Formats: sequence, structure tokens, C-alpha cells
Amino acid sequence: MSATLMIAPVRKSVRVKAPIAYAFEVFTSGLGRWWPPNHGISKKPIMKVMMEPRLGGRWLEIADDGTETVVGTIITWEPPHRFTMLWQINARWQADVTMKSEVDVRFTAEGADATLVELVHHRFETMGAEDGASMRKDVDGGWPGLVERFAREAERNLTGEGRS
Repeated sequence: MSATLMIAPVRKSVRVKAPIAYAFEVFTSGLGRWWPPNHGISKKPIMKVMMEPRLGGRWLEIADDGTETVVGTIITWEPPHRFTMLWQINARWQADVTMKSEVDVRFTAEGADATLVELVHHRFETMGAEDGASMRKDVDGGWPGLVERFAREAERNLTGEGRS
């Protein structure tokens, strides 16, 4: 009998001072407003990072020359409460449609003007022991700063700061 490999999920959460629908919109449709363009996997300079906000939609990096690189594919779409996507990046940080770790993001209203956002990146074992452990370590170090960038953007734009 062989043991089933299990790699612990990465869990990050943040409370934002924004209504649930707005927080969901900033995280998904507004991805390009908070995701840093230098956090891409494409070898080409990134012009735009975006998410197609729908079931089957893609998380895309679009290079200056128009080349599209798929980062993930949305497999659950329940606005404004939840979305899940397949994270289609391998342990060498290259696009790979065979990769099946998942990023599940849930939004819970905490009153009319606050939202708890919980991100769980899991199923690293689908990548194999070594690659899964490597990816888990990398995203455990990366998601905290990215989630904080999202929170700042959601709160900044809700209050009108930075608007022209």
C-alpha cells in the first residue's frame, strides 16, 4: 500500500474596508490594478495582467507584443462570494496547462462596509512531491504581499484616493 502524498495548503486572509461586491470586483475584474506587472511568468515585458470574470475565464498576462500567457483557469464562479481557479504554473514558474494546484478565494461580508477575504492555495500534491513542495514554499512567501496590495487597492479606490 502506498501512502497518499499531502502538502499543506497555503492560507492567507485579510479584512478590507469595502463592501463584498466591491472587494470581489477589485480582486477579479480589477486584477490589473493591484497585481504587480513584474510578478509575471512570461519571458516578455508584460503590458497587462487581467482576469476574465466568468466560469471558464482565464487569468492572463498580455505581453507588449500581444502574446497571451495563461496563468490560471476559473473553475468555480460564485460572485460576490467565491471563485476558484486552476493555477497552471509549474515549479519552474512556467505556464503549464497540466498543472492543477488550485487557488480558492472566498469573500464574506462583515457588515455593509467590510469584507473578509480568505485565499487558500492548495492541491500542491498534484505536482508531485518535490515540485509541489517547491511551489508551496514559493507561494507561501508571495501571497502575503500580494493580498496586502489587493487590500490597499480596494480601500484606496473605494475612498477615492488616487482617482483623477
